[in-house]
Amino acid sequence: MNTPHDSVVWLGAPAFPEAARSALADTRLRKNLRKATGTIREKRLAATGELDDWEELRAAGAAVKRRTLRHLDRYLEQLEESVARAGGTVHWAADAAEANRIVTELVTATGEREVVKVKSMATQEIGLNEALAAAGISAYETDLAELIVQLAGDHPSHILVPAIHRGRAEIREIFRRGMGDRGRPAPDGLSDEPAALAEAARLHLRDKFLRAKVAVSGANFACADTGTIGVVESEGNGRMCLTLPDTLITVMGIEKVLPSFADLEVFLQLLPRSSTGERMNPYTSMWTGTVAGDGPRAFHLVLLDNGRTATLRDPVGRQALACIRCSACLNVCPVYERTGGHAYGSVYPGPIGAVLTPQLMGVGQASSLPFASTLCGACYDACPVKIDIPEVLVHLRAAEVDAKRGGVPTPEALAMKAAAGVLGSPRRLAAAQRAAAATGRLSARRGSIRRLPGPLSRWSDTRDTPAPPRESFRAWWRRTRTGPTAEDER
Repeated sequence: MNTPHDSVVWLGAPAFPEAARSALADTRLRKNLRKATGTIREKRLAATGELDDWEELRAAGAAVKRRTLRHLDRYLEQLEESVARAGGTVHWAADAAEANRIVTELVTATGEREVVKVKSMATQEIGLNEALAAAGISAYETDLAELIVQLAGDHPSHILVPAIHRGRAEIREIFRRGMGDRGRPAPDGLSDEPAALAEAARLHLRDKFLRAKVAVSGANFACADTGTIGVVESEGNGRMCLTLPDTLITVMGIEKVLPSFADLEVFLQLLPRSSTGERMNPYTSMWTGTVAGDGPRAFHLVLLDNGRTATLRDPVGRQALACIRCSACLNVCPVYERTGGHAYGSVYPGPIGAVLTPQLMGVGQASSLPFASTLCGACYDACPVKIDIPEVLVHLRAAEVDAKRGGVPTPEALAMKAAAGVLGSPRRLAAAQRAAAATGRLSARRGSIRRLPGPLSRWSDTRDTPAPPRESFRAWWRRTRTGPTAEDER
């Protein structure tokens, strides 16, 4: 499949540095983020600390994901066969446009003009709600945080908690303005207590659940050997969407497949602890095709590529496809905690978004994101499947620099190459030290070099540059302690 570099929804934000500056000025946003991410971090550390074999679980999850990506074509074909055998229908979508067309046609064929949705980053990635609206079909988000975002005409800012940037008072006003429909008045006298807000959402969604004939979901996992699809959530809205409608349409990125049902033993321990800090999700829903008299009568699985096979070709970058969307990397990232998700301009924010979005869209379309990191490594330490995000960030930064210069090496690259040649040989290093000592003494004043020549002045203008010593340590050691060695002569 070809890479559709324009098929990931871009939220229209400016480049990350500019967007981050605006976010940093929003003190309420920073307060909300600090409180929420801090709470989730503490819960996650407590939940993972209960397991003596947590690191072994991480290693097992990483191994399963690596094996899956190596043989992705085989497992996807097996999944298709298993789903078809269980009574479902599989559709292949090369890009966002094809996925949106498939889903729109499936909904239109039912004659319905409304769908209820389970939280799905894949459908956000392709802009499915907007595509359905263009066809006259209303899509209702049923996850509480997604409902807040939808009613506000907003965009998600976190993988796990899409409305993390909103406070309780803001949510109350969003509900009061946006919940009146079909003759039902907007809630009057609504307080900002969590229980009151949850009850308002419950009442708003109840008739939508009961009258919906079509549901659209994402998928956390799909088992190739059985054709079983799994969704984990915390509110029960997913269970309602997955059981009541007559038609269920699941849009799933091709990387979500697992080789076997037994692999869920690992991931159903990793995911809840890493995401919500819970031992297990309150609702874990699994379905295999269709069953007469139980649940939806028609099941469709849309397998979405949208740049994933192109990402798979990159030996370094492909590890981003192992992501299980737990958001652990967001909650430990010092950059995300201060800027929030909107600054990333993508449905995938935070460290994982900084490596996934440029690969799905093409580095040139999201060129600032790989630089939205301190490379502190906290994301790697937190990742339940051991994605080395810092390694991928550095890899993508190099790709962006190469793309801008058309393959012509930068002065920095040439300097580093020259330094490697000098440092790789004791003989060359000694010669360079002697030369530096001689020239440094000529330009030094009171033990410091005032200004280096040419491009090197950018260094000396912002840093103190001590003059090189008259004698290097190696030369002093050789003169005072030993004679010349074989290594010195190489």
